[in-house]
Amino acid sequence: MLVRDIFMGDNGVMNKKLNTPNPWMLFIRSFDGIITVAALVAIAIHLILWLALDLDGLAKNWPLIAIVIVGGIPLMWDVLKSAIKTRGGADTLAAVSIITSVLLGEWLVAAIIVLMLSGGEALEEAASRRASGTLDALARRAPSTAHRLLGATILDGTEEIAVEEITVGDLVAVLPHELCPVDGEIVAGHGTMDESYLTGEPYVVSKSKGSQAMSGAVNGDTPLTIVATKLAHDSRYAQIVGVLHEAENNRPEMRRMADRLGAWYTVIALALGGLGWIVSGDPVRFLAVVVVATPCPLLIAVPVAIIGAISLAARRGIIVKNPGMLENASGVKTVMFDKTGTLTYGRPVITDIHTAPGVEEDTVLALAASVERYSRHPLADAIREGAKARELHLPDVVEVSERPGQGLTGTVGEHLVRITNRRSTLEIDPDSKNYIPVTSSGMESVVLVDDKYAALIRLRDEPRASASEFIAHLPKKHKVDKLMIISGDRASEVRYLADKVGIDEVHAEASPEDKLNIVNRHNEHGATMFLGDGINDAPAMAVATVGVAMGADSDVTSEAADAVILDSSLERLDDLLHISARMRRIALQSAGGGMALSVIGMILAVFGFLTPLMGAIFQEVIDVLAILNSARVALPRGAISDFDTQEKVS
Repeated sequence: MLVRDIFMGDNGVMNKKLNTPNPWMLFIRSFDGIITVAALVAIAIHLILWLALDLDGLAKNWPLIAIVIVGGIPLMWDVLKSAIKTRGGADTLAAVSIITSVLLGEWLVAAIIVLMLSGGEALEEAASRRASGTLDALARRAPSTAHRLLGATILDGTEEIAVEEITVGDLVAVLPHELCPVDGEIVAGHGTMDESYLTGEPYVVSKSKGSQAMSGAVNGDTPLTIVATKLAHDSRYAQIVGVLHEAENNRPEMRRMADRLGAWYTVIALALGGLGWIVSGDPVRFLAVVVVATPCPLLIAVPVAIIGAISLAARRGIIVKNPGMLENASGVKTVMFDKTGTLTYGRPVITDIHTAPGVEEDTVLALAASVERYSRHPLADAIREGAKARELHLPDVVEVSERPGQGLTGTVGEHLVRITNRRSTLEIDPDSKNYIPVTSSGMESVVLVDDKYAALIRLRDEPRASASEFIAHLPKKHKVDKLMIISGDRASEVRYLADKVGIDEVHAEASPEDKLNIVNRHNEHGATMFLGDGINDAPAMAVATVGVAMGADSDVTSEAADAVILDSSLERLDDLLHISARMRRIALQSAGGGMALSVIGMILAVFGFLTPLMGAIFQEVIDVLAILNSARVALPRGAISDFDTQEKVS
């Protein structure tokens, strides 16, 4: 979390683009941030009193004593609680150093350690607050007011009320460019709504009488009147907020690399320090060991490696928002993909049209495209584009209705046009079994005219050019055990794509709640990664070990994700996995090597070969070596990825 704030804080454009608060303001406002600033001031005053005024004893040490009491005691209490929770960590040794320094009258050493601890805690807290930016983004965008009609039409006037006051059956005006306040049905008006924020599909949807409206959708240029079908707290937007809130509260905690390594390192340092004290009978020997043991390679080398990894990722169009994910991304065992926009381009096209006897392709396509102007389904755009490519004239639609499980129905001229699936078609027109193709493959829409089978339109949302090769690459090169697609799309569409790219497990027609539950189940068996691009993916991203957003079109999705791949490229995802592995490898080299050298120094201090001052110098040399090695993360000599995109595309 620390490094994410440092990196994002240096780039105001990224902060603005992803709607994240200024981390340094969060830093200064926190208690630990105040202690950090106070510790710096106290140390400065102490140096002035000592060096400039030549004061001694309490006269020069009172600022240090004050900051150690005011800031050190709460910090050590927090460290104690954290040590119990995480079974010890790097901060534990720093707390022991404070206590030892106080007992031996080394107030400057104690104040410096308070500065180190408080600064780290403040940055962690600031980062944690930014982690809740997902819910903040939702709250900022949530519909808050509504315009309830005073009469039967908008011409009778409206009153502005809070969305919580809307009841089922109320008539509500949705003004141009306004957020739809509740779920409802259009009863008057003809226009469009942008639902991409909610569905993840980049489509502006036409709306007319009978169309469904979702809370949180953005109205177009024309006022619409809806009848509320749900209360605000039961509407779709509120449901997604609730699921995301649950996901944030139940996000699995991952032990930091520093905590995992620091637990045993602390035990070794304290044991050697105690041995030195026992052997010599001098507590200064213990202090010398502790000074050498100060876990700077652990506290510094890992963040430096993470900063380098974030910089390297940014140069490849990947924004890392949660540095903790870099410790886990290369070790994920289960990778879960949303379908549209991740494995596919999200642009299905018509492949063929199977018509009933006596029905012209162009005629039925024109009727279907006319009705599909009022649908938000991704296939609707493909059908409209198919009609446009043939330069067909689209007749006007008098009335349209789209109800769950019943397909899309519209009145076009004198005809009732229904667009549905083959199961409903067989129920409506049993004779259609004599004409409709027996096999179903990929995506399809069945068109009925006056409740008689007219045509079956086959479509395909083709996978990305290198999708199948990339799916095969993950188990081979990244030791991924399980791959799956979790999508809200139809089962036939998801199954078709899965077969094309080589994925066996699919979960189709999944709601945000379903996606969240699936991720939670797999979290119990190892590290998980979820890739998506819509707000409906945000809860799953938030609870997965690693959440990756493909593209930055939704600020909520970007906030929920641990990393954002700006160009929605699977090749960039491979870069991210390799950057994570590189960061872990070099960070472990730096931290492990630094601690090994520190152990050697501690052994020398135990037997009196290193005084506290010499130990401090020895530790500084180790710190420099660890930092220089960690800095290599940002400077790879050759290619990072081993996924040859040029070969796959060609």
